[in-house]
Amino acid sequence: MRSVGVEEELLLVDVASGEPRALSHAVLAASHAAGGEKDAFMAELQRQQLEFATRPQTDMGELAKDIIRWRAEAMRRAENLGAGVAALATSPLPVDPVIAGGERYQWMEEQYGLTTQEQLTCGCHVHVSVESDEEGVAVLDRIRPWLSILLALSANSPFWQGRDSRYHSYRSRVWGRWPSAGPVEIFGSADRYHEQVRSMISTGVLRDEGMIYFDARLSRNYPTVEVRVADVCLDPATTVLLATLVRGLVETAARQWRAGEPPSCHSVGMLRLAAWRAGRSGLEDQLVHPATMRPAPAEVVVRALFEHVRDALEDTGDLPHAKAALADVLRHGTGSRAQRQMLARTGSLRTMVAECVRLTCA
Repeated sequence: MRSVGVEEELLLVDVASGEPRALSHAVLAASHAAGGEKDAFMAELQRQQLEFATRPQTDMGELAKDIIRWRAEAMRRAENLGAGVAALATSPLPVDPVIAGGERYQWMEEQYGLTTQEQLTCGCHVHVSVESDEEGVAVLDRIRPWLSILLALSANSPFWQGRDSRYHSYRSRVWGRWPSAGPVEIFGSADRYHEQVRSMISTGVLRDEGMIYFDARLSRNYPTVEVRVADVCLDPATTVLLATLVRGLVETAARQWRAGEPPSCHSVGMLRLAAWRAGRSGLEDQLVHPATMRPAPAEVVVRALFEHVRDALEDTGDLPHAKAALADVLRHGTGSRAQRQMLARTGSLRTMVAECVRLTCA
């Protein structure tokens, strides 16, 4: 069975005011001083962010425990500094991000200017093990049309600098400002993938392989496919559903490759349009159906994804839980809907952020 690991980026906030706080360096310093499992937490581009990574797991119940555990530990360490953490993909309140120290981040600030300065976004990255780079690239070629649906399911960033963006995932629009971000063409082989990466770096626009920000890529550190398209999810149960579906997609794509089934030949331009629609609509309106590249109700498109990976989910024993979790998201909506409902009920972005802090570790 393929192993799965998750990386989540969390927002460090003042619980009373709801405003992001630049405390990641202090949280990490305390973590290093304490020793033990310090490597679960990592710095990110902005000091208002904190990232953690779970262990690789084959059992989704164990993965859920890891996610909840590390969210709770992040909260504990933030609380020691008079703050909290919120699983929000953008800050609802106005913020002036503070770029973390280090040569790499300073290079990015110099190279990309305002894009770097404004890039306070929190994503969720799902790693799924693959047997080889050849299998990994075959998977990347075949999951391309389905990635926009994962974005719609995870949408959790309706607000930007104190305003309603009118998007469900505005993070995806901000993230798309990076020069290498977004959907990619069909590679066909691992050699062509690696040559493309080398060619992109050789332009001088990107500093290194870590700046290959494709929606899905081969991990440079692990033998995995890394799907990077999603917002961080407010509800950890949605994160587990996301990871379950990603593993199903990877296994389904690998089986198609071994059976000699070619990937869909949708252009990058069409995939970008599907991604835009997913970020704009979430699950509240139409999405672009990956089979037809035409608009269809969000529930129809999401259920098409579920049917696409059904056999893989059944083989891993994930089908009943994934079916129930998906029904729950379709019924109650994503984090973006929850944020807007909280704002409508309380009339205060500050109160809404405080509620999101509570829900992050609920």
